[in-house]
Amino acid sequence: MLSWDEFDKDDGEAAVAGIGAQAEATAMDKLDSAGDAAALQAREVTADDSAAVARAKAALNSLDIAEGLAELEGSATRVKVDEKRMINCRADLNQLVPFKYDWAWQKYLDGCANHWMPQEVNMTADIALWKSPEGLTDDERRIVMRNLGFFSTADSLVANNLALAVYRLITNPECRQYILRQAFEEAIHTHAYQYCIESLGMDEGEIFNMYHEIPSVAKKAAWGLKYTRAISDPQFNTGTPETDKELLRNLIAYYCVLEGIFFYCGFTQILSMGRRNKMTGVAEQFQYILRDESMHLNFGIDVINQIKIENPHLWDAELKEEATQMILQGTQLEIEYARDTMPRGVLGMNAAMMEDYLKFIANRRLSQIGLKEEYPGTTNPFPWMSEIMDLKKEKNFFETRVIEYQTGGALSWD
Repeated sequence: MLSWDEFDKDDGEAAVAGIGAQAEATAMDKLDSAGDAAALQAREVTADDSAAVARAKAALNSLDIAEGLAELEGSATRVKVDEKRMINCRADLNQLVPFKYDWAWQKYLDGCANHWMPQEVNMTADIALWKSPEGLTDDERRIVMRNLGFFSTADSLVANNLALAVYRLITNPECRQYILRQAFEEAIHTHAYQYCIESLGMDEGEIFNMYHEIPSVAKKAAWGLKYTRAISDPQFNTGTPETDKELLRNLIAYYCVLEGIFFYCGFTQILSMGRRNKMTGVAEQFQYILRDESMHLNFGIDVINQIKIENPHLWDAELKEEATQMILQGTQLEIEYARDTMPRGVLGMNAAMMEDYLKFIANRRLSQIGLKEEYPGTTNPFPWMSEIMDLKKEKNFFETRVIEYQTGGALSWD
């Protein structure tokens, strides 16, 4: 049973705590004042300052810290979770937390944990096989060259779209954090293709210009670029149903089609070579890249669906039909690419099997964004691809690394 003495004790402790908090606040106020005064003193022009330094200090006297922030409503207040939105958000974009989309931050962390570099892959066996007249058949060489030709450009197109358009228009900071990681990964992928091309001694001009010169490659690049033109204009902004739909079309084109369909024929072909102990270095590079791209795809699908949830008026019958057509057109272009790269059966597959696989993939892309499957009854003729893409079933992805990272303390900064 409590006594009055205990009540008095509680009141006394509370009073002491209050005095302590007040004293702490007063001390912090004094520290703030001292800091402000010290900062102002540092800006005073001294006899040791050059004319240029004096001008720099003087210019800062007229600096308005609020300039440029007026366009961000609520920039002077702390962001609440409910204020965050995927597009057209007016909360401060520079405040990363609190998170609204935990899945976006987790994907950023997963991407960082999956870091790799092309030079870590041993290309010695590939070089010997490529240089040997009996090493590969003409069909196999065609597959390697065509895929390096397409992918060496495709990842650059994706990176440009992210850096020059999507990052600016997505208004959620944790999603922007992942987009920055993805853009870096696209740079690594382009580096990886260049590393393969250089290692094998290929004609770099021929490979990097395939998207201009080879119709089946050029068509895919041209198809993707047409969805970039509008939103890559620096004057383009979302905020109306028409512009919001334009961004949504771009996201569907790049995530569902470029990364979600256009990569699958080539990845299957190269990874099939690796399964047959051919071009194992190139195949390992592609396996690393496929793991990245699987994360990119899942992130993009989540962003698209979140925009639909927050802006249901955008996802009308017209846009649903457009999205369906985009995925079907992408599938057709990839089928044509498969026939061009694989006019004859090779590596335990043929163009007809690849067509079935691409239709199977297309059904998945359609259903992932809430659309009706258009190829009923199609099945996966390459179940081993599903195993490779299932991260839980993969081998230790880095067990074959041949180069260890240098730590910061081991680097020379000279």
